[in-house]
Amino acid sequence: MKSIFETAREDARLSTSIAMLQAGGMMGKLLKEGEYTALFPTNEAYSSFPGEVMDAITADRDRLAGLIQYHVIQGKLTTQELARMEAIKTLQGDHLDITGPPAAVRMNDAAIIQPDIECTNGIYHVIDRVLVPRAVEARVKR
Repeated sequence: MKSIFETAREDARLSTSIAMLQAGGMMGKLLKEGEYTALFPTNEAYSSFPGEVMDAITADRDRLAGLIQYHVIQGKLTTQELARMEAIKTLQGDHLDITGPPAAVRMNDAAIIQPDIECTNGIYHVIDRVLVPRAVEARVKR
């Protein structure tokens, strides 16, 4: 078994998420020991994201780091565990709203399309949308 970063890097659907992790300086955290739950948007999720918003986020390392940290949760949480919660705090500091049963968990507006991928330092779930924290969204709109 490999780390979250190493495992996700082998999934061609997640190449944009992996590139974002590297650019935002978060790769090391998901290589190290610890227990994390990562939410990785597919490449398709990034392609449907507004280009001007993505450009504004990627042009600013702090915004990019905030976006990435909004996709990572401290602790290892399966969809069964997430489905019992209403919200959860991310490493970025904002909360994600959680809805739906274990078979159809949604994090804000994103559906988990492939759940519970076990790794040495936690777990990750593949999601169908990019999650944008309110603070990042507000700064980008200014």
